[in-house]
Amino acid sequence: MNEADTRGELIDPALTKAGWGVVEGSRIRREHAITLGRLQGAGKRAQPLSADYVLVYRNKKLAVIEAKKRGLSATEGLPQAKDYAARLKVRFAYATNGKGLYEVDMKTGREGSVDDLPTFPTPQELWARTYPTRSAEWGDRRGARGGDWHELFAAVPLEDRGGTWDVRYYQENAIEAALDAIARGKDRILLTLATGTGKTAIAFQIAWKLFHSRWNLSLEPNRRPRILFLADRNILADQAYNSFSAFPDDALARVSPGEIRKKGSVPKNASIFFTIFQTFMSGSEETPYFGEYPPEFFDFIIIDECHRGGANDESTWRAILEYFDPAVQLGLTATPKRDNNVDTYAYFGKPVYEYSLKVGIDDGFLTPFKVRQIATTLDEYIYTPGDEVVQGDVDAGRTFTESDFNTAAGIRIDARERYRTEAFMKEILQSEKTLVFCATQEHAAMIRDIINQVKTDSTDPNYCVRVSADDGARGEQFLRTFQDNDKTIPTILTTSKKLSTGVDARNVRNIVLLRPVNSMIEFKQIIGRGTRLFDGKDYFTIYDFVKAYEHFQDPEWDGEPMEPDYVNRAPATPGGLSDCPPEPEEAPPETDTDKQVIIRLADGKERAIRHMTATMFFGPDGMSLTAKQYIEHLFGVLPRLFRDEDELRTLWGQPNTRRALMEELAECGYGDARLHEIRRIIDAEKSDLFDVLAYVAFAQAPITRQERVDRRRVEIMRRYDDKLATFLGFVLGQYVKEGVGELDEEKLTGLVEARYYTLKDGVNELGSISAIREAFTGFQQHLYA
Repeated sequence: MNEADTRGELIDPALTKAGWGVVEGSRIRREHAITLGRLQGAGKRAQPLSADYVLVYRNKKLAVIEAKKRGLSATEGLPQAKDYAARLKVRFAYATNGKGLYEVDMKTGREGSVDDLPTFPTPQELWARTYPTRSAEWGDRRGARGGDWHELFAAVPLEDRGGTWDVRYYQENAIEAALDAIARGKDRILLTLATGTGKTAIAFQIAWKLFHSRWNLSLEPNRRPRILFLADRNILADQAYNSFSAFPDDALARVSPGEIRKKGSVPKNASIFFTIFQTFMSGSEETPYFGEYPPEFFDFIIIDECHRGGANDESTWRAILEYFDPAVQLGLTATPKRDNNVDTYAYFGKPVYEYSLKVGIDDGFLTPFKVRQIATTLDEYIYTPGDEVVQGDVDAGRTFTESDFNTAAGIRIDARERYRTEAFMKEILQSEKTLVFCATQEHAAMIRDIINQVKTDSTDPNYCVRVSADDGARGEQFLRTFQDNDKTIPTILTTSKKLSTGVDARNVRNIVLLRPVNSMIEFKQIIGRGTRLFDGKDYFTIYDFVKAYEHFQDPEWDGEPMEPDYVNRAPATPGGLSDCPPEPEEAPPETDTDKQVIIRLADGKERAIRHMTATMFFGPDGMSLTAKQYIEHLFGVLPRLFRDEDELRTLWGQPNTRRALMEELAECGYGDARLHEIRRIIDAEKSDLFDVLAYVAFAQAPITRQERVDRRRVEIMRRYDDKLATFLGFVLGQYVKEGVGELDEEKLTGLVEARYYTLKDGVNELGSISAIREAFTGFQQHLYA
């Protein structure tokens, strides 16, 4: 029996006999997708992970089964089963070959053979073993309907919007971890998940379960809970409000200054309330708006981006959380614990679930990125005679560094900013959506103006706009339009602090850093502006003028960039509208620039500004490597894939084995994009990727694709009749022009149509399809001989 036969004839009947898919509330999920597979560039992904079987009972995943064909050992799939069970947070992992069954209890670590025959536990048995009696453990945390809150939460299915919304495995883990904490009586809960992983969607599902189970602080399901969603930006509160649209309209309330003024009081007749800290802190000095609610009014509070002040002892916002102390409070953050956010972790405690940026990229749920380091000859400045001091007093011997530029009390050199702007505008695809982070709002305005002056691919006056605190409602509207994937204007936003967190713009392709990023927390937040998935987006690029790449050396950095090729772009979900006034940026804007030194460079010096660029490489551990170290790492990988040059030529000379080799290289972290970058480093951009591997592995000097064709043409052509030789000559021309990808079997039909207009005409000219395919695949071994 092969595996399909084993599953169909032995395993499926055994599961049915045990009641799976028969007992009410039980389901079998076959080929259950877990990950998407890491994006590798050019629309390709690494192999996704999927479990052969996942057993579900009462809306809860209870077990994973990994099946192998009958001829293999029952434990052949055990490592996979354990891995999948750990990812899905299920208690039991099973491996079977249809004859024997091997069980692992992921909680206790006990494992062993269950039976010589695959006799599976029933749904009720597996539920009882997963959730034993909790009387001592749970105390009085029981609902009035006779079951504990764990059971009552489980009775409410996750909302899937009619089957159109899939909850990712880590999101379900986070939801279950938070609900378990609530059911256990924990009143301060923290979830730490990387930016772009859908924390708002997780908050929605938690609220959905609480709402429909009628959980509230009384622990009696006699009313719906009152839930507060707190953010620190209007755009974040609006996005959350729109994301909760599956709830009845009368269940939702957007608490805004305009609505409060219109009605004369804060809204109370709803179940889920959305607002920002600044609104709640407004009102009269005696009674801010949040004080119009009784302290016990809210049962559950969700604090979005909680590391940004809500739990900080020094923040006035803390007063809101302390006032509503009876409520269960859930903090959402993207930042692991560090020295500068210890207050958050002290307040909420250890996260009940974490999902990192690196894992999200490896799973394929986040977009990888590459880093382009750009250093100019004016990254530091010392005043010299000949430069004109336009404003202020300058110390002749002082060295101005990056942190001094464009601040209110620092230095400004317009020629430097123009040069850096022109440099990244020449590097980016100007039709791509881009965020530019500047030192101050004034600096952001300057860069906006320069971009609009030097742009070449657009005539729209709003091609680049600034979005900052000073831009008010107009800036908010620009941001919402930027987030709309169907709109292309504005294309570039400049900002200082405002866009560093929480803005859901999925089609951002470039992030430009023109100011220092001193905080790892903020650095991760900025990186997160580009990590969201979007069709046709295989990666995004960070243009780093300020040495922010040094954060990658931090032991707590967990994101692994990549170097992909440019691919065809796809156009950007409209954000929500709000009549709330714009909130201030994270820090008050620096408006007093009287102390700023402004320098106009001498003409010769301005024309002498130059820059250098480099692409950063990252090893499997996520740490940065020099180009030399990166190539040395590849040198260590290649002996596992082929023994010598002859084997490499043999593998590369056949489309199917070449593809298999490329897939193995990609699994080792060297996909097409990274090999292309190494090809550029060794000055072999017109060579085949074969030459990259031969150079690294055997110090074989690269030749160009044209040289290879010139050397092998006669040997190839003498083997085929004139018509096939003519066609193969055309193929070789495409190979020289485009690269080895033109020799993939999937390109054959397109090549025939390109040469003969239609496939039928090509067959009439060249012979049967099999003969064309044989010639197309056969000549390649001679090309690489």
